[in-house]
Amino acid sequence: MHNFFAWLSIGLGAGVIYASFMEWVLHRFVMHRPILGFTYPFRSHAVVHHQTFKADDTYHLVNEEDKHLIPMAWWNGPAIVSFFSIPMFFLAWWAGSWGLVVGAIIALSAYYGAYEYMHWCMHLPKSRRLEKSWLFLRLNGHHILHHRYMHKNFNVVLPLADLCLGTLMIRSKVTFQQVRGPSVPDVQPRQTQSA
Repeated sequence: MHNFFAWLSIGLGAGVIYASFMEWVLHRFVMHRPILGFTYPFRSHAVVHHQTFKADDTYHLVNEEDKHLIPMAWWNGPAIVSFFSIPMFFLAWWAGSWGLVVGAIIALSAYYGAYEYMHWCMHLPKSRRLEKSWLFLRLNGHHILHHRYMHKNFNVVLPLADLCLGTLMIRSKVTFQQVRGPSVPDVQPRQTQSA
């Protein structure tokens, strides 16, 4: 049983890192372009979500009837977690401990839940405790830049994959009309001081 919990811990840690890269892959290659004739994620995300929620004042919900466009469909969570757990079953079989897959499934599920909740708070701010945190402020700025530059900042929860794969953007390179609010950081280009 001690071995199970050691592998469970490894599965949890590795699962969070793995989830960052899987979020990046899913977001970049499935949600931002049609893939092998499968267009549902592309249409619902890149076409509908990004056209409704831009980096300007429309980043926050404007029309109440568009609220359903913020989260993914209810069935996406179980489908995504199940699909990305498949490699973990093979690793667990190879390692000889199901603790690895249990930890990874817990991590993937928690990551997906964090994605949906943070994404909801980003587009529908209500002065929640989370929205007052430094971490949320940084991640919200990260996501605002994704809505301005769809080829950057694919991660919502943990931008590790963006950092490692060259798609991380900290600030805009050009000035643009940006959303404002208490939980919104300034992502405009840094002003250089002249002598």
